[in-house]
Amino acid sequence: MMALQDILFSQGFGTRRVCFGLIQMGHVAVGEPATVCLDPLERFDPQGLLFRVQGQPWAYHERAYLMLHKPAGYECSHKPGAHPGVYTLLPGPLRERGGGASAGVQAVGRLDHDTTGLLLLSDDGKFIHRMTSPRHHVPKVYQVTLKHPGDAAMVERLLAGVVLEDDPKPVKAAACELLTPTHLQLNLTEGKYHQVKRMVAAAGNRVEGLHRSRIGCIELPADLAPGQWRWLTADEVTSLTAKA
Repeated sequence: MMALQDILFSQGFGTRRVCFGLIQMGHVAVGEPATVCLDPLERFDPQGLLFRVQGQPWAYHERAYLMLHKPAGYECSHKPGAHPGVYTLLPGPLRERGGGASAGVQAVGRLDHDTTGLLLLSDDGKFIHRMTSPRHHVPKVYQVTLKHPGDAAMVERLLAGVVLEDDPKPVKAAACELLTPTHLQLNLTEGKYHQVKRMVAAAGNRVEGLHRSRIGCIELPADLAPGQWRWLTADEVTSLTAKA
């Protein structure tokens, strides 16, 4: 059981003082059907709890596990430079939950500003580490638009391994298939800086467009439009961590 004030704070609705005020002013309703609660210290079982803050519906999540369809033109940074950050696509509470210097969800790995597709986000440090650590070999599938028509020789080079300028050890694709002359599907199990673009360049071609369609067993849903997000289901989180 948790005080309602602490539940709101844990979900990112402001400092404890702000949450206390929201409740006292009648801006928080709990349950279905929603009933206004005016006591910040009233205790509830948070698991599965539904509530509304200033009319905004919310469901309690002890940890946040999300997927986002990243559009082009966004940076995976809390302090972006020339482009807006992907975090602006999320509701305020997801950007603030947890409080402190590392408040809010974090991107599980990064995509370049011009790369689109599946991005996972979480406030669970262990989950982020498991998904991004090279030793867990979590596969990531990319759809690559090539500038020049590819051929079997290029595919063989990517599968055999290409040398990047900052790493003498060849970097290999886990799987690689040329779907059309200018559409390459590439499967990687590590995430170096600009890896896909640099690998394709080392194989004698150039990336004109890049889209991540899959991470582990999670595929970007066809009905999740660019800029949209949703919670991962419990089964999806379990399947990701079981194989990571």
